[in-house]
Amino acid sequence: MPYAFRHQPLKGLFLTYQLLTTLCIRFPLWVLLNLPRSWRPRRSWSLKRSILVNLVRQLLNTNSQTGPYIKMPNHLAITPGVNVNGVWVSAANHLVTGNLKLWAETVGVASIRVPGYWTHKKGSTVGVGAAPHPGEKVVYMLHGGAYIRLSAHPTDPTAAIARGLLKNVDSVHRVFSLEYRLAAGKPFKPAHPFPTQLLDALAGYDYLVGTVGFAPEDIIIVGDSAGGNLAHALTRYLADYQGTTDVKLPGPPGALLLLSPWADLSTSHEVDPKGSFKKCMVSDYISVDGGGHYAKVAFCGPHGLGAAEINPYISPASLHPGLVVDFKRFPRTFIVSGGAEVLYDCIVTLRDRMVEDLGEGNGVKEGEGKVRYYEAPDGIHDYLVFDWHEPERTNTLKEINKWVTAA
Repeated sequence: MPYAFRHQPLKGLFLTYQLLTTLCIRFPLWVLLNLPRSWRPRRSWSLKRSILVNLVRQLLNTNSQTGPYIKMPNHLAITPGVNVNGVWVSAANHLVTGNLKLWAETVGVASIRVPGYWTHKKGSTVGVGAAPHPGEKVVYMLHGGAYIRLSAHPTDPTAAIARGLLKNVDSVHRVFSLEYRLAAGKPFKPAHPFPTQLLDALAGYDYLVGTVGFAPEDIIIVGDSAGGNLAHALTRYLADYQGTTDVKLPGPPGALLLLSPWADLSTSHEVDPKGSFKKCMVSDYISVDGGGHYAKVAFCGPHGLGAAEINPYISPASLHPGLVVDFKRFPRTFIVSGGAEVLYDCIVTLRDRMVEDLGEGNGVKEGEGKVRYYEAPDGIHDYLVFDWHEPERTNTLKEINKWVTAA
């Protein structure tokens, strides 16, 4: 049962037990079992990486039983801190139409005011939320965490992606990250199911265009893991309803960057005994005990898990025969995956479908394909989060820089 040890004193006792058994039993075993290179999940991995992947997996599994170890920033307040540039993003109910409006009414959710955080390139003199320079590119960041954990706050582990982009992408001088509402399910009070996060992401996009003044073509939407799922959904909404209703939506973004996107929330890629979901369980930190099923149930909420089979906004890579999906109106897209991650197969399915509709290429010359795919053969899920995942992390950021600069 997920979060079985969420209450004190059981939480403290369970965490103490996990700490002691990890230090005294698991860690020595991890060292022993990974000393021979041939025993490691990937022969190219160092002993350090092999142990760290095991440690991250253990931390996630423990978190799925206890909940957060410390109080985390959330959508209810701007959490202050050193060099933290938080702003409030106004609700955007005036931009909600079509199926998004129907889904929101079905579960009783609406767009609300949520926080967002600006991160600037080192040495930048640009003011917080200042109007853009002509042609300035901005990254709109949507964080991962299976829709149930983590944060847009600059102290969050996923903020390493924003820092990496600012350091390595020459033409990007600031990143805006949105603190969207996280989904919750039993044993907690169910809250914030789909499409809550899409409503929040839409509000953040409207803030960048309508308040700060960025042109849509200068916005690069970036999402990692579940954030990649959300980045895709936002882009799809902006493309699907462009000029089709009385609601005047901002134009779609100029570019989309998907990092280890969670592209299939159904089980369609999990049933293949030879697929990455089974094969890469030993080489990735995502595991069957990491809360994946809980996250799906919490996110789908009253829509039910059946929505994850056939809704293109939730599972654009689902293999269910009832799914109808295309990408013909999407902007130029860069997709990143790791060959050692459990989501590998669903990411490849997403890539193939996008390439079929948009073609392969950088998308900057007339008639050129719009989809660029980059794979780190021995990369784990969302490896840009981890500064120890080298040289793959830096190599990937350099390729992203080339792709952004090409435009």
